[in-house]
Amino acid sequence: MLLAQKAINPNRLIDTTNKTDLVDVARDLFHISPKPVTAEKDRSFYFSILPLSYSVPGGGRALFTATTAGFYLGERSTTYLSTVTFAPYFNFKGRYGLPFRSSVWTKDNSWNIQGDTRFLVYPQYTWGLGGNQPESNKFIVNYEYIRFYQSFLKRITSYLYAGIGYNLDYYLDIETNSPNSLQKFTGYPYGTSSDKNSFSTGTTLNLLYDTRNNELNPLPGSYTNVVYRVNSRMLGSDGNWQSLYIDMRKYISLTTTREQNVLALWAYYWKTFGNGIPYLSLPSIGWDPYQRSGRGIEQNRYRGKSLLYFETEYRRDITANGLLGFVLFANVNAVTEPITNQFSYWRPATGTGLRIKFNKGSGTNIAIDYGISQNYSSITLGLGEAF
Repeated sequence: MLLAQKAINPNRLIDTTNKTDLVDVARDLFHISPKPVTAEKDRSFYFSILPLSYSVPGGGRALFTATTAGFYLGERSTTYLSTVTFAPYFNFKGRYGLPFRSSVWTKDNSWNIQGDTRFLVYPQYTWGLGGNQPESNKFIVNYEYIRFYQSFLKRITSYLYAGIGYNLDYYLDIETNSPNSLQKFTGYPYGTSSDKNSFSTGTTLNLLYDTRNNELNPLPGSYTNVVYRVNSRMLGSDGNWQSLYIDMRKYISLTTTREQNVLALWAYYWKTFGNGIPYLSLPSIGWDPYQRSGRGIEQNRYRGKSLLYFETEYRRDITANGLLGFVLFANVNAVTEPITNQFSYWRPATGTGLRIKFNKGSGTNIAIDYGISQNYSSITLGLGEAF
């Protein structure tokens, strides 16, 4: 119990006093009298849903619905906010996705249970391997993708967790609309044969350090996540190969007032080991676990056996009641070259965004971002911060 009491500093809990969100605006606009409820600080469940049309990871526009649930499984002073997100999308060109993600914190933060399940249907561009492929050198690939990731982490100390997991990636009916094959285009022999499937499955070793109490809108704190994955033919994988993913984030408050004024820093390193790694499983920009990296850069634009990524974002309230805010961000990434295996080309992007408080209890924002890089720009919209 002593460790549980140290898990969260109560002074860092979400303070909604004199704060406003879109629910409050709707009540005032339509003169809706709120129902008698328990105090905001005692609530244990928050729900947000946002139907809209916007650009999805990988380019193009689609009908999209973001649904986010935040809830507490224990006292708010000793338990982090658990989150579940479901963001299905589809367009009218044969592309759709059904992603479901969860991060559940049990009472007193004893366990963190993470899940990521997706079913995606693509046509999507790829540019081959390395960081120096010209924009015109792109190739469209059709495939279906099933992902099932699940991990269980036990608290070791106040903020440190360790555990194991299981990861499955299944790419079905990989094909192209071109007489040339993906294998000929990329010069890469694994997972690029036409009308073939690619299957990778393995166990993971997980290490997590997390002093945030809300991943939807992190308060000042830090986060480090290390995942070592071992794929094995014994489990049905097409090959024996490994990967290492190290994700580090830091949130620095620049003020002592209640207004948000935060500098957020993010870096991750993603590396694969061994031979026989399927092409679509190689590290690629925009394919981090939550598909949030590389704002302003098209998903898949850079791919290699290893990837380095850095991002900085400044977050600030516009209004004192927290209803409106803005962000400024910049990121840069590099992938290893296929011959030298060196990080030779660094590809930057930058942008800005508007924040609208959707649910003040969970700190959920509507995030509208515009990002730009060489030969590409995009507008993205979602619930919650990018990282």
